[in-house]
Amino acid sequence: MKKLLAAMFAAASCASVAQAQQERISADTSAPILTLEQAVAVAGGAAPSADAANAGIEAAQANRTVAGLRPNPVAQAQIENVAGTGPYSGLRSAETTMGVALPIELGGKRSARVAVANAQLSRAELEAAVAAADVRLQVTSLYVEAISAERRLAMARDQLKIADDALQAARVRVQAGRASPLEEQRAEVARINAAASLERAARLAEVARLNLARRLGRSINGALDVALLDRLPAATYGPTVLPAASGTLTLAAADADLAVADAGIRLARSNRVPDLNIGPALRRLEATNDTAAVFTVSIPIPLFNNGNAAVAQASAERSRVEARRRMTALDVEQAIAEAQAEAANAETTARAAAGPALAAAQEAARIARIGYREGKFGQLDLLDAERTLADTRVAAIDALANYQNARARLERLTAPAPEGGNQ
Repeated sequence: MKKLLAAMFAAASCASVAQAQQERISADTSAPILTLEQAVAVAGGAAPSADAANAGIEAAQANRTVAGLRPNPVAQAQIENVAGTGPYSGLRSAETTMGVALPIELGGKRSARVAVANAQLSRAELEAAVAAADVRLQVTSLYVEAISAERRLAMARDQLKIADDALQAARVRVQAGRASPLEEQRAEVARINAAASLERAARLAEVARLNLARRLGRSINGALDVALLDRLPAATYGPTVLPAASGTLTLAAADADLAVADAGIRLARSNRVPDLNIGPALRRLEATNDTAAVFTVSIPIPLFNNGNAAVAQASAERSRVEARRRMTALDVEQAIAEAQAEAANAETTARAAAGPALAAAQEAARIARIGYREGKFGQLDLLDAERTLADTRVAAIDALANYQNARARLERLTAPAPEGGNQ
């Protein structure tokens, strides 16, 4: 008897804890529902990956500005015929030359640098789009987990109510002398287990909600769109569309890397052309107090470094990037095909678990309850039917959550590349 009273006290404690946690979860029912799209928009502004991507775009824009700048001129000063002997002692015969050296780039170096910077800027913008797509996938996963946990919490609350009703029915049967006291104890154990399940479900729901709030960067006061879990697409028939990597965000990033490598080859080739240095200057002759113009032209001789090694390096890098691009295309098509199969299988499982299977389990439990109250079925039949219903409801929630997550992964793989960009 003492053990039974202790178990009843533990069940009451579990129920009170679960009720308190549920009140914290739905503290403000007047607040508007936070939809998935709103959660994605909020998380996008607070995600560190978005900040990093935006900083990368700013750096690429500054790099493009730097690439378009011309080389700076060099001021030059030279004094000759000083501190010698005879007429060249002191500064009497000094010749002072003042001028500037103007570098003139040849071979299209400046335009080649700008082309590399433009390609890097386009890559940075794609990186921002990739970061946004990743944030959407992460938020969707957390959102689905949160609404699934709330659905499991509601189910656990229903199961506790059912267990309470079963316990009350068992007490009536025992008091009427139609059943053994063992039935009341079984019903009490079932109720205790249901109360413990409710406490666990409430705790998991609170953690899932906190994880979502942490990703959003702010607390969640209102309710979530729990109905999202039940949204399944209309049934489709016909052959499966073959996956294609073209146009996807992942392949666009690989194409952007290839564009950067192509621009790098152009820059390496342009660097092979020597630059001119033009130096206009004025020379003052101290001995005669006269001035004269000086004009110099210099050009480096590509004797030891003719730029061929740099071109070969850029060409090899381009070959590596192009091979990785082909690998990426194959990997993306394979991943899309697997994600399509996963989403289709998850949809089939969700339709069956949340449809005919759940309806059959609910009907079986309803018949078992009526039959138990009327004395037509035994308690074991009732407990088995209730257990089957609980397992089926959990399986339905898991199947719906798996479909939503599989659909989100498929959308991430097939996310289209943004239009436009810098050329």
